Amino acid sequence: MNKPLLILLSALLFSAPALADGDDDEASSTLSADYNPIPSSVQMLNIAPEARGTSLGDAGVATTPDINSQFWNPAKYIRMDSKAGAAISITPWLRNIISDINLFTLMGYYKINDRNAASASIRYFSLGKLEFFDDQGNQQGDYKPNEFCIDAAYSLALSETLSGAIAIRYIHSDLGFQVDDDGYSKGNAFAADIAFYLKKPISIQGSKADIMAGINISNIGSKITYDNGVTNEYLPANLKLGVGFWYQIDQYNKIGATVDANKLLVPTPNYRATSNDEQTMYEKRQEYYDKSVVSAIFSSFTDAPRGGKEELEEIDLCAGLEYTYNNMFSARLGYHHNHENKGNLKYGTAGLGVKYQMIEVAASYVFAVGNAASNSALANTVRISLGFDIGKILK
Repeated sequence: MNKPLLILLSALLFSAPALADGDDDEASSTLSADYNPIPSSVQMLNIAPEARGTSLGDAGVATTPDINSQFWNPAKYIRMDSKAGAAISITPWLRNIISDINLFTLMGYYKINDRNAASASIRYFSLGKLEFFDDQGNQQGDYKPNEFCIDAAYSLALSETLSGAIAIRYIHSDLGFQVDDDGYSKGNAFAADIAFYLKKPISIQGSKADIMAGINISNIGSKITYDNGVTNEYLPANLKLGVGFWYQIDQYNKIGATVDANKLLVPTPNYRATSNDEQTMYEKRQEYYDKSVVSAIFSSFTDAPRGGKEELEEIDLCAGLEYTYNNMFSARLGYHHNHENKGNLKYGTAGLGVKYQMIEVAASYVFAVGNAASNSALANTVRISLGFDIGKILK
């Protein structure tokens, strides 16, 4: 009774196709025969939780360091000018569909010295309230599903330009799957990240500039189960690669650009529409989920049923532009591209930032781009972040 309802909720939250405002049958008919999104659990782990990076098209692994670097690339913290900082963010999620889903995030860092830094974050995903009914339509009570993760990271300066970081993460997912009369199955898992960040100062016709590059392999960890181990699902392990550039136009004006490429390190399904034989499809599905995490990560680069073309379709591209005046006011634009066979989430982003003394406020907005995004569940998503320069307070 409860499981189908949660499956529907999960589809609304994280399914790849753009969700139509009108006829569902018409939306379904637009799906390609090659449509083959990659399934994974606890998608909250890959929802960008803060405003600056999301206003740059969800690009942040190689941008200049900021308080919210924990999600994008914790190796950036060692390059922060201030000794410590903290930020809180809120994201009202999927407001085009549901009114009571929110993502709350708290991040912070502390520079132990010029070579070592520690950081941590908490993300809490409230999925609103579900009402359960029996087969006769009688209400059976309410349930409030939620997910959260707690992580901590350590970053180290490896040279004057290169830094690295490792992070560990505890994940708890309570989606309300009832496995027996005694209660609901709640998933728990552990994961780790490894990240590197390069920031090299250069000079262009006497003006200061920075070239940046970053990599973050995130959410590498155990599988998660909601049915007492009968099915073990993959976490959304992800590879982020990015490059960035900052240029000081004059004393007051700076511009920047960044590009990220993201790929899920999760196997591509090969059990969909492979045979009319239900037993064969069941066996292939079991084989898919029985892979070890290590095997799944390495095979994710070569296992697409349609070969190299489909592997390239699995790479999301994110790009952003940023303008800053007097280190106080920032304006940002971005674009996020996800292939139509892997989700068709294409959207533009915009944002503003204001920094005054110890306080920084940023906001981002997702807007429709083209036919695909005009019906996207993500359109009109707003994120707001509030940061505090604790280093100045300590002084």
